[in-house]
Amino acid sequence: MTFLQPYILWALPLILLPVVIHFLNRMRHRPQYWAAMRFLLAATRSSVSNTKLKQFLILLFRVLVVAMLIFFIARPLAGGWLGWALSPAPDAIVILLDRSASMEGKSNGTTKREQALKLLAESARTYQDTSHLVLIDSATRNAQEIAKAANLADVSLTQPTDTAADMPAMLRSAFNWLIENRAGTAEIWIASDLQKSDWHPDDARWKSVISQVASLSQKVRIRLLNVAEAPANNTAIAVNEVIRRQRGAQSELQFVLDLQRSSPSLRPSEERAGERSSTTLPVTINLDGARSQSEIGLEGQTLRWRHRIDLGNRTNGGWGGFEIPSDANPRDNTTYFVYGPETTSRATVIATDDEAARVFPFAASQNGKPAQALTTDKLSSLDLSKDSLVVWQQPLPTGPIADTLHTFVQDGGVVVFFPTGQADSQQFNGLGWGNIETAEADKNFRIAHWDEDQGPLAKTDERASLPLGSTAVQKRQLITGQKNAVAAFEDGAAFLVRQSLGKGEIYFCATLPNYNWSTLADGPVLVPMLQRLVQTGARRLQQASIITCGELSASDQARKWQSIDSTQPKDIFTQAGVYRSGDRLLAVNRPVSEDEPEVLDTEQAHKLFGDIPFQTMQDRRSPFGQLQGEIWRGFLVIMLLFLIAEGILILPARKAGRVDPRATSSRERKLEEVA
Repeated sequence: MTFLQPYILWALPLILLPVVIHFLNRMRHRPQYWAAMRFLLAATRSSVSNTKLKQFLILLFRVLVVAMLIFFIARPLAGGWLGWALSPAPDAIVILLDRSASMEGKSNGTTKREQALKLLAESARTYQDTSHLVLIDSATRNAQEIAKAANLADVSLTQPTDTAADMPAMLRSAFNWLIENRAGTAEIWIASDLQKSDWHPDDARWKSVISQVASLSQKVRIRLLNVAEAPANNTAIAVNEVIRRQRGAQSELQFVLDLQRSSPSLRPSEERAGERSSTTLPVTINLDGARSQSEIGLEGQTLRWRHRIDLGNRTNGGWGGFEIPSDANPRDNTTYFVYGPETTSRATVIATDDEAARVFPFAASQNGKPAQALTTDKLSSLDLSKDSLVVWQQPLPTGPIADTLHTFVQDGGVVVFFPTGQADSQQFNGLGWGNIETAEADKNFRIAHWDEDQGPLAKTDERASLPLGSTAVQKRQLITGQKNAVAAFEDGAAFLVRQSLGKGEIYFCATLPNYNWSTLADGPVLVPMLQRLVQTGARRLQQASIITCGELSASDQARKWQSIDSTQPKDIFTQAGVYRSGDRLLAVNRPVSEDEPEVLDTEQAHKLFGDIPFQTMQDRRSPFGQLQGEIWRGFLVIMLLFLIAEGILILPARKAGRVDPRATSSRERKLEEVA
């Protein structure tokens, strides 16, 4: 049993007050009149033991009354049938069910979602005749009334999905339902595994929605069912990047995949030696329906795996997937991809520096053809419909040209900006140019940190690093604004930053391929960097794309989609897979955030709800737990019963009849004579 106001329990020593008063009363002087011998005679007839028992019961009931009053004020909570039997029924119970992909992790053969549904159904059964049961799921966030609690597990809105959850948005949906339906007292039951990526604890929306819920005229209480137990020995696989590249007369697919284990098993000898576990994991590869298998060595808990598939003479697009053996969570064992037909990628260069304008077109060339170079006077008729990369080296764009570049990036294109060497107060999507810095004589700005796992500066297919550490930078222009540094100098200043916008990316590079600035013009860094950016932007020109489950665009929602990776029908809004609509292919994968192991603890979740009454709904001693309810009404009833019992005991005894002297015994007559 727990208490909502446990500090009240410090008043428990007050239960000794009736005892103290009792003893003080015993010490008080009581006058006795000797002439009234009838009192002495009556006392001899009464039972001394019965009198003591009566006095003890009166004192006990008074002590218990004070104790019940203290417990009543402390607002006790109890789980199981007692808590729910004594807790009042609210007018509405809004159930927020997290049915994201991470909720399919199994423990003792049952998924976290199934555990939550079982407990919720058992607990809601008590209220189904007195309260409105409303379900809001994480995938649709639509409110649906539930007539019978037993049917909760059979409702379509409680079935497994490959989506993520957005807890602030779900809470706002609950608030909107309470407002629209003018519900009275209400409880919001939240069933979730408390995955941090689903709760967004740092999101500013929390403050807004909690203040709105707290301002409701009716009383609202939050109950949290925490099913955050992580499944053991679970491995997840996800496609990070798919690029189709031409290799002479043939083409190939290049993949970057991420694998992550929840709890690798260690042999006792390895645990003692502090070694990481290593295992061989079979991966089944599906390419246009044809299956093959590859084995990878998985050491530790995470691995970034690079793989290539030869497409031969294929010129059309296709689809496929990677699958690992079934484990504790089957929803994260498969990841899908699609690839488009061969396309001709093109880059456009806009540069004012003469040496940079000469180097950029060759560094971004495709199929032996230099990238097209445009002068400033031709920007008014800028056409990027066939481009995948724009290299920009002049003052940052404004007006219609900036709008054109924004649209280009949002559609999947890539723009990389290089410094002009002049102060520029303009910004592009929050990024801009700061001061120009020149290294001291005989010294250079050394590039010390860069991302070698992914992006334009990643290692080569042969796992060789790009020579950024040996690139000499004598001059640089600082990058301002909110930025995600892909590479940085030794002093912490950014060399290359990346910012996502829509489906595309924006890059800012702090130096120029000009020998007065750096040795970038030598090529070992600049050429692979621009070539990779051309391939990244080429995805906007393809009819095949990869999206996250639950994030279908408005234009794609109007299409009719058919699953091609399975003979069973699938819902593109909630289930991962490969879908076709006409000539368009779409791979739908679960959000990568669902593989993240970080979860909130109950105390962190409690803080998000501010001053709204909050209770946990789980007793960890049992597999499904027991919900807790306030039982202060029970203590109030018990206190009243003790008061009634004490009042009966202190009622004066019935007066005895007058004693007849003639009926007294000889001994009594002697006593009277002596008196």
